[in-house]
Parts: sequence; C-alpha cells; structure tokens
Amino acid sequence: MKTSDFYYDLPPELIAQTPLDRRDASRLMVLDKHTGAIQHKHFYELPTLLKPGDCLVLNDSRVLPARLIGQRPGGGAAEVLLLIDRGDKVWECLVKPGKKMRPGAKVSFGNGDLTAEVIGETDGGNRLIRFEYEGIFLEILERLGRMPLPPYIKAELQDGERYQTVYSKVVGSAAAPTAGLHFTKELLAQIEAMGVKICTVTLHVGLGTFRPVKVENIDDHEMHAEYCVIPQETADIINETKRDGGRVICVGTTSCRTLESWAKEDGTLQASAGWTNIFIYPGYRFKVLDGLITNFHLPESTLIMLVSALAGREHVLAAYQEAVKERYRFFSFGDASIIL
Repeated sequence: MKTSDFYYDLPPELIAQTPLDRRDASRLMVLDKHTGAIQHKHFYELPTLLKPGDCLVLNDSRVLPARLIGQRPGGGAAEVLLLIDRGDKVWECLVKPGKKMRPGAKVSFGNGDLTAEVIGETDGGNRLIRFEYEGIFLEILERLGRMPLPPYIKAELQDGERYQTVYSKVVGSAAAPTAGLHFTKELLAQIEAMGVKICTVTLHVGLGTFRPVKVENIDDHEMHAEYCVIPQETADIINETKRDGGRVICVGTTSCRTLESWAKEDGTLQASAGWTNIFIYPGYRFKVLDGLITNFHLPESTLIMLVSALAGREHVLAAYQEAVKERYRFFSFGDASIIL
C-alpha cells in the first residue's frame, strides 16, 4: 500500500489549539468496524457503549516537561527537547539552533541551576547532551521545563495538567497519550461501577509519533522504538476478560501497540517489558484488541494506518470525511472516536 492511500483533506481551522473546559465534553464518533456505520455522541456517553465484563486498557505514562529554553555562552538562545534518558546524566535530545549546538556547545538554564554540554550526535541528527545539576532532575524539570506540545499546536498551554491524563503516573513520555485526555476521574469511577475492568500499561510516547511517513510504499517505513511495560496484574485481567468473552478496548494507539507487541499468537499475555517498534497497518491480524478509543490522526500518519488496520481503510477515510463535514476538532486536543 502507498502512503498516499491514507491521505484526507483537513481544513487547518479544525486542528484544535486548546483543550475544552471540560475533558469529557468532547464529541465522540462511534464507528462500527464491520459495517462502517457511524453514530455521533459525546464522550460522557461512553458508558452506554460499554458492557459489564469489558476491559479498558489505559496508558499511565506521564509527560515530562521536557522542553528547556536556555542561553548559550555568547548570549544566544537555545532550545533543548529531552527524548531518551541514556543514563549517567546523558539524554538524547532535539536541539535548536542545530548549527550552533555541535559537540562542545554549552547551555545554561534558569539561573544556572541546570547546565548542559553537547557531547555527541546520533545517526539521526539528534544530540547527546550531558546535564549538570544539584538535587533531583525531575524536580528541576518541573520548575524549568515546559510541556513539549506537538508542532501543529501554536497556542500556549495555560495549565500543563491539561496535557496529562488524570491517571498519569509513570514519568517518561515526550508527548501525551492523547486518547486518555477525555477521561475524568468521575467518568472512570462510573465505568468501573458498571462492571467494566480497568487496567494499565505503560508506553513512553516518543516524538517519532509525529514523524511523517516519507516513503512511498508503507512497507519500507521504519518505526521509532518506544519503551513499554505490561504488569502481571494487567496481563491477568486481560487474559480473564478474553477467557470470559469480554471485549478488550484500548484507550489510545499506545495501549494497543503495547498489548499487540507482547501478545502470544493465542492472544494471551504475561508480564513484559522492553522496546517496541511494532508497525500496525492494513493486513495486520489483531491478537488481543477488540475495540479502540482514539483521537483523529494526521493524514498519511502511522496512526491512521493503525486505525485502518482495525476498521478498514475505506471505513476510516469515510469516517474522517464525515468528521470534517461535521466540524469535529482534530488531533491532540481534539475530539475522540471509538471503534467497536
């Protein structure tokens, strides 16, 4: 299949720039993966689509305030975006301006509470940066760092917690698992009270999520690797759900990719941890997942390809055309869909 097979026309004004005042007030498109039939609801109506015995799988990763703005010794500004912790105070990072941030370049952040030196480059052009500081790095980031919003969001975020899910726990993502942004604690409690099991996995979202597919044939695309964890308790709950005939519904493509990366051919799971670069596109046979809650994704992205693997490319593109026609809000702070 070609990358262009997953193109759709999106008016720029439909790209949501800010979150809604109320998380679960977003719209919810319901897509039947077998027939392509569409219903229009709101996210707070999600419980009407679930059944006792179903299982919701959440990604509990928390976004690092990983965007740092600092000064170079000559007075020029520098921007550093933390990507991967390489250990011993060294991080793989994206930097601006690239030409000024070669090995040996130094940057100071805040009042010098945090300093950094570029010590190398990766094959992909990212920088390896060693940081120097006193105290706990995460506490320094909470004070000096900013949320690393996607490039298509131009507005400043007033409340950093709105780019975190209400159940975020394990710090490590460079971007939010945005399908979960629609949940409130009250909605989760309501869902659990009706007999739906809720469990968590962890996948630390990398910025490769936003990397465009640049090859013509999607078989030639190489996925970025991301670290993920399935706890034993989660594996047990999912295995029990499948055994008893319930549906496993993943909240977000990250939860989906985590389960599908480690599932056995018979759909069973056990506690697992490691790096995954699984690429799911039409033709893939899902081992665990029965349904998916997700936002509306960029044209020609790996995420719209994953959704098309579940519901069929024609159904998905028709649903996206309907979403454009009905003026849904798109991408990270946009509206949601559920595919069942």
